[in-house]
Amino acid sequence: MPEIEFATDYGLILERIKHVDPLLYSRTRNFIGGAVSYLSPYISRGVISLKQVQQEALSKGYAPEKIEKFLQELAWREYYQRLWEVKKDDIWQDLKQVQPDVLHHDLVKAIVNANTGITTIDNQIKRLYDLGYMHNHTRMYVASIACNIAKTHWLKSSKWLYYHLLDGDIASNNCSWQWVAGAFSSKKYYCNQENINRYTETEQRNTFMDRPYEEINQMQVPDELIERINLPLKTVLPTTSLPIIDITRPTIIYNSYNMDPEWRKNENVNRILLLEPSHFYSYPVSEKVINFIIALAKNIPDIQIYNGEISAIKSLYNQSNLSLSEAFISKEHVAFGHYPGIKDSYDWMFPEVVGEYSSFFSYWKRCSKFLQEYNLQA
Repeated sequence: MPEIEFATDYGLILERIKHVDPLLYSRTRNFIGGAVSYLSPYISRGVISLKQVQQEALSKGYAPEKIEKFLQELAWREYYQRLWEVKKDDIWQDLKQVQPDVLHHDLVKAIVNANTGITTIDNQIKRLYDLGYMHNHTRMYVASIACNIAKTHWLKSSKWLYYHLLDGDIASNNCSWQWVAGAFSSKKYYCNQENINRYTETEQRNTFMDRPYEEINQMQVPDELIERINLPLKTVLPTTSLPIIDITRPTIIYNSYNMDPEWRKNENVNRILLLEPSHFYSYPVSEKVINFIIALAKNIPDIQIYNGEISAIKSLYNQSNLSLSEAFISKEHVAFGHYPGIKDSYDWMFPEVVGEYSSFFSYWKRCSKFLQEYNLQA
């Protein structure tokens, strides 16, 4: 698998968008060494948008139907975001049906310790800890082993993975785990050693996964996956002082899901990256993730980083002539609906397609109509 470094310089990030090959991506994305874009950390953190990546691909002259798989993979993320808008906190519940065959809720110790005995899976978990990234197909393998082989409920395992991911996105992460576990799909997703070998380009044999699917679907929890662990996940935030702001000017609030350096960049405003302890108590992430977010903030001139609640920033405007509705600007997001003031729209790929859809493909069918219109206008 190629080594990858997640640069945080905005210019390098833009270059990465330009070098994406949508056709090669479509052919090889399921292979661990395939031509994936490695853009997900920047999309998740709001440095770039799904729409921006879509437009770059279409600007190369590809007809939408030729790169449909690439566009669909982008749209999956938007589909999950729209679902989160509707479900709100219910995103933490089984969405379509109760996950079947659950025997445990705690984490599988062998997965957390990267000691399942499936070499490529263990290596990818170690890589997750080192790099903050895991190939999407490997995420499906890990989720299938945890939920469907070890018969674990998806929730705690999904929080463990989210904690380590630079590209952590609650909607995509939760829904993907539920899709694998059969709580957000009509059936569970299973893999076996043959499938793992094929897509990770390995040749391991004689593991607990080295069975035909007929046996995999019916097997008891393997001895390797029986032991459990309860792992506390805590976020370490930097110590900061209360920001110094000009209360005659509005304050733009950035957060871990919105780090866009182009957003309102020429306006005369205060700029604060707000790291609310309450948010990270509910949605903990690793120190590596926090450091990545802080490094991305360096692309935004004059930004101040504040470890504290929005209420403390609001109090700074007590003596201001600006009302709270005038004093704050943020981008709309389900997790940050409590911010006061103006909320700019998220830069959707398909702003016309809103609400909940019964499946991704019913959602995509609706999106495709607008995709053709965008292409004709271009």
